[in-house]
Amino acid sequence: MKKLLFVSMLAAGVVGLACAGGCAKDGNAPIRLSYSVFFPPTHVHAQLAASWAAEVEKRSGGRLKISVYPGATLTKADQCWAGVVDGISDLGMSCLAYTPGPFPLLEALDLPLKWPDGEVATAVSAELAEKYAAESALPAKLLYLHAHGPGVLATRQKVENLEDLQRLKIRGTGLSAQIVEALGGTAIGMSQPDTYDALQKGVVDGTFCPIETLKGWRQGECVKYVLEVPEVGYTTAMFVAMNRKKWDSLPPDLQQILLDTSAEWLPKHGKAWCDADDEGRAFAAEKGVEFLRLPPDEAARWAEKVAPLLDAYVARCEAKGLPGRAFLTDAQEAIKASGK
Repeated sequence: MKKLLFVSMLAAGVVGLACAGGCAKDGNAPIRLSYSVFFPPTHVHAQLAASWAAEVEKRSGGRLKISVYPGATLTKADQCWAGVVDGISDLGMSCLAYTPGPFPLLEALDLPLKWPDGEVATAVSAELAEKYAAESALPAKLLYLHAHGPGVLATRQKVENLEDLQRLKIRGTGLSAQIVEALGGTAIGMSQPDTYDALQKGVVDGTFCPIETLKGWRQGECVKYVLEVPEVGYTTAMFVAMNRKKWDSLPPDLQQILLDTSAEWLPKHGKAWCDADDEGRAFAAEKGVEFLRLPPDEAARWAEKVAPLLDAYVARCEAKGLPGRAFLTDAQEAIKASGK
């Protein structure tokens, strides 16, 4: 009898220790989710991913617990989407551009549409993804999108015209790589985690990137010039997605918590992109990086070179029966309506 009592007390103690580590309030074991993020842990968007996860746990009363793996430690940047689809991670954050193919309609977001800043790019990306139900046919649940401010050309050598660019190897991904080619440069496909070393070692001469990377990925230490060309200002849209089976397995109230928290984190990401651009500019200036602008006539040449990318996008969508022209028009009108 004493032995039975001892075993019962021991079991109760083990349960108590387990709950101290995070049992849900209703007594059931929490649902544990893994979240793969390609941003390094010090990056503001990795920090936002962590705060999002903490808020989800709080609102769920501990029924959902999310372990965040920043710095591409769980899946690499270009494998993140496949990792979510296949269940290597339950959640993932990376760029649409790193996974060409699954997002033919959403590719318009990365086009050189003269995006003014990350707040507008993030808001418009979310608005259009919802309007066109862009996630409905995807093999993973798209929770939200966010997108950076206008891309710039950061280089080791000074670029003042198209002719200067034609002899350079420029890092780019997805549609930014197509922009490089349209402008006459040589595009080198590469994710952000690999770009610092490539710039430092001269594997590439420059990179198309948001200004924030100059500090966020410390690329301002490896370049000498930043050419701002608003006329070809593109963005890179980024997804936060969840494994479809895992999503479907959740009760409706937990699904709603994920959706509500995601909606509230959208403007946080948008503002963070703008703040990070300001910090990137200041960081690069401290490193002696020179910021350049093209004269109007030269800027018009650049804009003319990339214009066919928009027509090509529409043609690709139409070939697949997708409303590419309507999506593109809505994006352009939303940018104009922002007033920026």
